[in-house]
Order: sequence, then C-alpha cells, then structure tokens
Amino acid sequence: MDRFTGDAAVNERLELARGLACRVGRDALEFREVRGRDALGTKIKSLQDFVTEADLKAEKTIRAELAHHFPEDGFLGEETGGAPTSAGYWVVDPIDGTANFLRGLRHWGVSIAYVADERIQLGVVYDPPNDLTYHARAGQGAFCNDRSISVSGNVDPHTALGIVGVSRRTGFDRYLGFLRVLHDAGIEHRRIGSAAIGLARVADGVADFYFEAHLNCWDALAGMLIAQEAGARVIAPPLERFTACGGAVLCGVPAMVELIDALASDLHGSAPDGEAAVSEAAPWAE
Repeated sequence: MDRFTGDAAVNERLELARGLACRVGRDALEFREVRGRDALGTKIKSLQDFVTEADLKAEKTIRAELAHHFPEDGFLGEETGGAPTSAGYWVVDPIDGTANFLRGLRHWGVSIAYVADERIQLGVVYDPPNDLTYHARAGQGAFCNDRSISVSGNVDPHTALGIVGVSRRTGFDRYLGFLRVLHDAGIEHRRIGSAAIGLARVADGVADFYFEAHLNCWDALAGMLIAQEAGARVIAPPLERFTACGGAVLCGVPAMVELIDALASDLHGSAPDGEAAVSEAAPWAE
C-alpha cells in the first residue's frame, strides 16, 4: 500500500488536494461575483437541495485532475457519483453549502478527503470567502493555511457555543429535542448551513462543537479528520458504513462532546459503543 499510504504518496496527494481546493473555490467565488444569483445555472435536486454550474464545473475539474495524477485512485463525489475502491479513493464535495453560495452568504467551502487502508489519510476544506485552507494528515496535526490549529478547550457549558445542522433525513422533532437539551444546559448554538465549514470552525477553536443528525460522507470526512487532528473528539458511525449510508456526527472539544453525548443519550438512546477508524459509533444519534 506504499503507493497509496506511504509518507511521500500521501504528501503528494495532500499538496495536490490543497491546490485543487483553492483553485476551484476561487473560480467558484469569481463565478458567483460575475454572474450574480440569477445566472448561476441553478437546478433543484430535491427540496431545498440545489446544484449550480459552479458545483458541476468544480467537481469535474477536481475529478479530472485527480484521475490524471493518480489514475489508480477511486473517486466518490456528491455531484458525479463514483464508488469507494479497495485501494485509495477520494471523497469530494465541490461546494458544501450550495444554498449559501447561490444566495451570497459566506458559509460555503470545498471539501476533499482521501481514504486508504481503512482510514481517512488526509482532509482539505477550503473557505473561499475568507481565503482559508484547513488541512490535515492523519497523525500529523491540523492547520489553517500554514498556522497550526487546535480546538478551543472550553469546558464550561454556560460559555459554550456550538454549530448545529438540520437534516430532512431525520425527524424534525428530534432536532427540536436536541436544541431543547442544549438550551436547558445553557449552551448556545448557531446554524450556518455547511458541515465542512462548521467542522473547520471547531478545529480552529471558533466553535466548541458541531452536531448534525445526518450527514453524507462528502460533507464531513475532510472536516472530521481536520477537527480530530486539532484535538476534537469525533463520534460518528464506522467509516465503511458512514461512507455508504451517511449518519450522525458529533464533534468537538472532548469534554463538551462527553457532556452533550450524556445529555442527548436520554433523548436518543444508548451511549457510544466502541471505536472505528477515524470515528466512534454513536447509536443514540442515528
């Protein structure tokens, strides 16, 4: 597996992924600024789920460049599909937060992860409106541009602030119940509309945790690794199942995640039951 997971192989992929994320993200930002909201070629995939010409162009560019440089790698993208392979494969969301992007809101980004040897080897999340590149290699820490980053370390729920996403794949009453749990514990929250950016904010110590009851793998794998490498605890389904089916993700300052998990276990069921790859199983949140 050295050509897929050796230091030189992963470093080469990381540098390419960083460059690609910045390139397509800046192109998408320029496209939005030139075209404006009404000329983005927006199509509706499902209720409140959109794709623009920028999404499609970005994923096409990323997929073509990765195939050119690493033809043996597999690819799984939100817009063009694909499938994991037994060797290494890429998981890509060309614009996570498309609804924000098309309306001119600033919370959106490019998410690229590389998986091999049953673990996330690298993750890149590029935040074009702020020109910030979050990136990590497994076991080597997390960075924003060239600055080392870490989670906030906040352990006081009365000063805590988290980011909470909402998914139409899960019941709305469950979402409201989770917000009630946070409210009763004195914990503040925000909803920003991009899991990739939300997880990056946790990694950078801006928010203390992120939770969403259902995410797809392309939304979260890169951000999960970056946050974990920044010192976060990540609770999610095992990697293989998460890649295939998606699932809940709770990520944050370890003490804060422990507290929220305990509070929410009364709402959703049992506590986490073990570890897998980059994340832990979380039956209560499924």
